[in-house]
Amino acid sequence: MATSSAELSAVLEEMTDPDCLEEINALAGSLEDKDSLLVAKEVGVAIARLEAVRYRALSRLSEVRAGVRSVVQEVALELSLVDAFAGSLVATGVALTSRLPRTLSLMDRGQVSGFAAQKVAEATAWLSDEDSLTVDALLEKRLPDKNSEQVRKAASHAATKVDRSGAERRATESREGRRLSMAQGEMGVASIEVVDGPVEKVTAAYQRIHREARALRNEGDTRTMDQLRADIALDLLLGGQGGVSERAEVFLNMDLTTYLGLNDDPVKMAGHGYIPAGLGRQIATGANTVLRRIITDPLSGQVQDLGRTRYRPDAATAEFVLVRDRECRRPGCTRAAHSCELDHSIPWQFQGETNVADLVTYCTRDHRLKDEPGWIYRLDPDGGLTVTTPAGRTHTSTPPPLHEPGRKCCRFELLPQIGDGACCTDHLSVACGSDKTGRSSCCQLSCRGESATAPAHAALST
Repeated sequence: MATSSAELSAVLEEMTDPDCLEEINALAGSLEDKDSLLVAKEVGVAIARLEAVRYRALSRLSEVRAGVRSVVQEVALELSLVDAFAGSLVATGVALTSRLPRTLSLMDRGQVSGFAAQKVAEATAWLSDEDSLTVDALLEKRLPDKNSEQVRKAASHAATKVDRSGAERRATESREGRRLSMAQGEMGVASIEVVDGPVEKVTAAYQRIHREARALRNEGDTRTMDQLRADIALDLLLGGQGGVSERAEVFLNMDLTTYLGLNDDPVKMAGHGYIPAGLGRQIATGANTVLRRIITDPLSGQVQDLGRTRYRPDAATAEFVLVRDRECRRPGCTRAAHSCELDHSIPWQFQGETNVADLVTYCTRDHRLKDEPGWIYRLDPDGGLTVTTPAGRTHTSTPPPLHEPGRKCCRFELLPQIGDGACCTDHLSVACGSDKTGRSSCCQLSCRGESATAPAHAALST
């Protein structure tokens, strides 16, 4: 016998009884800070569980209305939503109930929010049902307690890994849809946006603008960073001139066998997420790319050392920290390291040393947060970071491994290309094994591109 809407409404109304909520609200107003956080977290768990109910209801509606295109408008009217958001809810509900059952189960347990589940649905929308189920299984243990951006990146990585050829096609199609859009605002303002531009060029362009804005700010310009970035971008578009030009970079992490075309493991771009191997190779083999060797621990994947043939010690130290951290180290923040600031774990004025054991990357916001009352940041010798909040809650992060832990090592040799009268007697040998101390290590490569259009810095691991 079908369940009536009246019965369901009665159950839901009982769950959110006004008298009960009034009592809870009264208690919430007198909680200590730790208890306030715990209550907020428990409410989030309850909301996730209720959102799972809504997704099932919308999926059922879509099933009943099979073939009716107006179901989105019907939902939009009933829930007082714009059509685009209503359509996203319906699509997510269908995906969760048919192709992502484990993600839906995580929502039932309050371990994944409805918004995060939507990110999984979007990241897997182009996959077949079978591949979506595979991704769903891969993500089951990776999603709990992750924020929506971390969930998006994890889902994108898994999807790219499961259907690599499909990811290549999708990347090509997405880049072919690039366009410039303009939107009029109110009171004399408007917006301009590059939509679906090549990620390496967009990232490099933003980094150039950001660095020029930072340089002007350091020289005493009173405009905010947001104002400076906007003004510099428009100056560059209109006249090709900006502030003081600085090299812009994008960072890639790629294993050596992928670089050589022997496999197609997804490539990670710091601050963006994973991209298909073919696109990674295209960026890494640009005309202005320079290779650099990186040493990692094969068991953990952690960066151990960088080859130093061209940089001063201070520059090499900074580069090591950027390669090691790759993103802001505050737990949950995913801003790319090359947009961040280097910070001394022990302040310089208190005998803090400028070395890799004491330096860590924070974005500007989290750098300031570190100095706020009640916040405690502790950096361990192995690079692990523990953040204690004013409420006494602790959160940890570790530098992400450059390659999958426990990966088997191999040996390759890259011979130089000789042409156009060039003469080269050197070659680059990439090997894995043990050093003189017996410590096991992997040799890797990094490449940095320095061009006005698509500079890149890629870490290539064996």
